Amino acid sequence: MSETGVGSTEPASQSRELMSWADLGTGVRELAQAVADDGWRPDMILGIARGGLLVAGALGYALGVKNTFTMNVEFYTGVDERLPLPMILPPVPDLVDFGEFKVLIADDVADTGATLELVKDFCAGKVAEVRCAVLYEKPRSSVRCEYVWRRTDCWITFPWSAEDPVLQALSGRV
Repeated sequence: MSETGVGSTEPASQSRELMSWADLGTGVRELAQAVADDGWRPDMILGIARGGLLVAGALGYALGVKNTFTMNVEFYTGVDERLPLPMILPPVPDLVDFGEFKVLIADDVADTGATLELVKDFCAGKVAEVRCAVLYEKPRSSVRCEYVWRRTDCWITFPWSAEDPVLQALSGRV
């Protein structure tokens, strides 16, 4: 786990970090090791869609946790563009049967922290304990995650979002 940021001190709009697919594997494995080293064993991994889906699935395998769920939260609409507040989109998970569960929330990045804050608040009082694991955490994040692979001020280009969607590319063809 890296305790220092990997990016420069330039503003996010000027500085970018490119994450590779290999970095994803390394990052998730190191996050899983940090959870294990902490002696904490989650009963469930809750991935925040979309960026947290791959992180949650890979953490589930690395930690041997089969209970993986997803929660759709919309916040970012483009590079450095976001809605005023994050919104939970349906279907909304029903946590009524998980009162004794320890839940690990997984996402790709804690940028402002607003998305993680929303999901943590959603889980509050419905589960026994909540912790967060992210690949990247930015200094401005309102949530300090328990498990962080890297800290940076940069805008991160993830391998799954580095190119335009295939359907978007197809719609541009005549």
